[in-house]
Amino acid sequence: MIRLFTAVPIPDQFKVFLHEMGRGLPGAKPVAPEQMHITLRFIGEVEGGLFKDIREELAAVECCAFPLTIRGVGHFPPRGRPRVVWAGLEPTEQLKRLKRKIDTTLISCGLPPDNRKFAPHITLARLNTTSLGRVTSFLAGNAFLEFDEFMVDSFHLYSSKLSAKGAQHFLEASYPLSAR
Repeated sequence: MIRLFTAVPIPDQFKVFLHEMGRGLPGAKPVAPEQMHITLRFIGEVEGGLFKDIREELAAVECCAFPLTIRGVGHFPPRGRPRVVWAGLEPTEQLKRLKRKIDTTLISCGLPPDNRKFAPHITLARLNTTSLGRVTSFLAGNAFLEFDEFMVDSFHLYSSKLSAKGAQHFLEASYPLSAR
C-alpha cells in the first residue's frame, strides 16, 4: 500500500520565511521547508496497480498556469483547541478548477469523491502544548501576512510515509500546466 496526495508546490523563498514563522510559536512543531506544499487532494492508501493508474491518469489533467497569492493566517480546527496553524491563500477560481479536474480524474480511477470542503492552506506548524492565548497572539501578529503572487505552473503527486518523527513526503510525479 502507498499513501498518496496531490499538491501544488510553493516557491522556496516563501518556504524559508513560513518555516521561521512556525518556529516562532512556542510549543509548536514547525513544518520543515521541504515538506511545505498546498494540498489539493488527500488520496490515502492505495494498492500498487491503482497507484500506477492514478499516476498515469493525472497526466491527462489539462489546466492553464495561474497566479496565486499567500495571504493571512489561521488555525484548524476553527473551533475548539487549535491543532495546526496555517498560512492562507487568496481564493482563486483557477485553483478550484484545478482541484475539480484532479477530483474528476481520481473518481474515474475508481476513488470515491472528496466530500470535504476545500480549504487551501500551507501548514506552518502542528501544535501540542501551545496555549490558546499564544495562538491568538500569533494570529493577530501575522494577520496581514501577504507575499507577492507566484505562478502555479505544475502540480505534483506525492507519496507519504508516516513515522515517529512525522510524515515524510516523496515526489512521485510532476504534471506541468499549460502556458495558455
